[in-house]
Amino acid sequence: MTAIVAEMCAAVSEGGFVILPETAGHGGARERLLDSAMGAGRRRKSSEKLRSGRLPSEGLAFAAADPSGQLCATVRLWDVMAGTDHDGRAVSALLLGPLAVDPRWEGLGLGTALMRRAIGEAAARGHGAILLVGDASYYGRFGFHSGPACMLAMPGPVERERFLALELAVGYLDGASGVLTGCGRRSAERASMATAA
Repeated sequence: MTAIVAEMCAAVSEGGFVILPETAGHGGARERLLDSAMGAGRRRKSSEKLRSGRLPSEGLAFAAADPSGQLCATVRLWDVMAGTDHDGRAVSALLLGPLAVDPRWEGLGLGTALMRRAIGEAAARGHGAILLVGDASYYGRFGFHSGPACMLAMPGPVERERFLALELAVGYLDGASGVLTGCGRRSAERASMATAA
């Protein structure tokens, strides 16, 4: 069985579209999609400082493909340190983003399907919380709100009401305070993994 067929077997179908783990082969199409959906200024956002030079959290990058196999939506989760707790211990969390849907496919529920898959997989892997910068009116339906992130900050300017959190474990972010920092696998690891394979 080829890798593509194996991915399709493990994927979730949503109305003719398929939600599957992102692969290295999605790279170029994903970048074009993000440029189209979010514009050239996307690389200047505070969230990008946390993602720069890093790979997504293991097993937490997803794509939606149309019936012809064309990439039409994407989401990734990234490892971050969410400040420290009351005892000074570092608090690990995930940062979601960007979530993007090709404008030609908006309104079909692909963003919702990707969010559900990402949240479910993050919970299954034992992560305690997900943070993001986005519209509360959209992300609130998934349980995100500003309360758990009230003592945390991004490493750059962000509208406070757009800095949201979802606790996957009750009270996980209680007492967490400080500025988010990126952690996890460095992007250079991708090249070394490919060489070793």
